[in-house]
Amino acid sequence: MAPLRFAANLSWLFSEQGPALSARLEAAARAGFKVAEVAWPYAEPAAQLAAAARAAGLRLVLLNTPPGATDLGELGLGAVPGSQDAFREGLELAVAYARELGCPQVHLMAGRVPQGAERAAVARDMEAVFVENLRHAADLLARENLVGLVEPINSRLTDPRYFLDTPEQAAAILRRVDRPNLRLQLDMFHWQIMGGNLTANIRAFLPLIGHVQVAQVPDRGEPDSPGELNFPYLFQLLEELGYTGYVGCEYRPRGDTTEGLGWLRAYWESRGGQC
Repeated sequence: MAPLRFAANLSWLFSEQGPALSARLEAAARAGFKVAEVAWPYAEPAAQLAAAARAAGLRLVLLNTPPGATDLGELGLGAVPGSQDAFREGLELAVAYARELGCPQVHLMAGRVPQGAERAAVARDMEAVFVENLRHAADLLARENLVGLVEPINSRLTDPRYFLDTPEQAAAILRRVDRPNLRLQLDMFHWQIMGGNLTANIRAFLPLIGHVQVAQVPDRGEPDSPGELNFPYLFQLLEELGYTGYVGCEYRPRGDTTEGLGWLRAYWESRGGQC
């Protein structure tokens, strides 16, 4: 069994270094990471960020499409009716960053149910928009040899208005879009909150899964913090199933990021070294 490959999520980890991604890249490398992910790198020029990653000896493996107008409550635009042009403009920017950074994956954010609308009343229209946008994205990404990811975000605790909130919904949409370079992003924090049954769900959806993220439930801390999930078991399950993608560390450290990486050092030691 191949050991798992962990990516430092620079939007969540190493905040002690300040907001600059270059400093967080250096800190992640010192902590032993070889790859990293970031939600929205767009505050820093792509060429500058690529140089910082090279200097740190790290590769970025995931970034998100722009969230839209956050001051208006937007969190992605992929499924939002009337925002197709804005989504595609943001996608072009994400692809440009991915190209410059050598980043192989882009999370195509679905977005939120519009304010004042009932989810059930707009679900069909939002799915139709998402399918249209995903097909467009898949074609654009394919020309750059990139993979697009869709991620269900729980609507019970984190974001009640997020449109894509279960793996079942996401998988059905991916099958409808039917593009080989679109995959499912498994965030164990969100999946546990929405339905649990992680062993069966991981087994069932593994053929679609292109990326994994981890955080403890319910407080979204380190995998070894108190909570519902048994991460040593889940890591072993992924290994046994032959998962070969990356595992993003998208959690909120309870204290100093590096001091809180004991769980990862223990994993590396148990597998014979850094992976």
